[in-house]
Amino acid sequence: MRVMVLADEPLARTTLENVVAQRIDVEDFACAGDAVEALDKFQNKPYDVVLIDVDIMRNSDFEFVALLNKQNGPQPAIIVITPYYQDTLPVFNRNTIDYVLKPFSDQRIHEALNIAARRTANERATSLMEILSRLKNLVPRPLKIAIKSEGKILFLEPAEITAIEAQRNYALLQGPSGTYLLRESISALAEKLKPYGFIRIHRSVLVNTACIQEIEPSLAGEYLLRTTEGKEYAVSRTYKRNLRFAAHIWMGGDELFAE
Repeated sequence: MRVMVLADEPLARTTLENVVAQRIDVEDFACAGDAVEALDKFQNKPYDVVLIDVDIMRNSDFEFVALLNKQNGPQPAIIVITPYYQDTLPVFNRNTIDYVLKPFSDQRIHEALNIAARRTANERATSLMEILSRLKNLVPRPLKIAIKSEGKILFLEPAEITAIEAQRNYALLQGPSGTYLLRESISALAEKLKPYGFIRIHRSVLVNTACIQEIEPSLAGEYLLRTTEGKEYAVSRTYKRNLRFAAHIWMGGDELFAE
């Protein structure tokens, strides 16, 4: 966790700094002599915990916490170090997790930091779960393509398909193991197979970018595309911009189709 020490007295600041430095769970910490300095350091780097010495009951300390509340992102845990009993202090904010009464021992500061560490770990775990949940939604779900063939239902993986050609109300799927007819429009397949690396190169053709062997420009401003199976397709002007999508996954391909 990352810890900020805010104390205007050098002795108190040094004492707290020494306690914080002993902890192996503190990855980074900083000290500030006043609220302005502390807020300036917060602008450059977020902190999980703030130890605030309120020996003089400075209004700036409360203003500092109020400004923290207005910042975006997770709020730091506040530990108040004071010679006053908690009941005599105005409430700092909902993120105040402990009040340490002066004079304090190192052990008492460690106890407060332990509470903060548990809160920080829980918040990071929650944040990680949220990120993983969002990433899960971005990852394409496993897809099977069901084909009726000779009285059976054959299931194909997208990776087994090299290209797809529109044939009226059907789509002809090309692959190393053969060709298959599927009653589906080319537009619908283009949308469903986009997460799996398929691009549209013609109003009637989709290709698997993993199966592109060669691309040759023509004088008419179009391209001739050859798959790993040796089949050739013309890339029309309307869809040649889609080649940039494929170029991003090729080493050295970023500039090949720049307009």
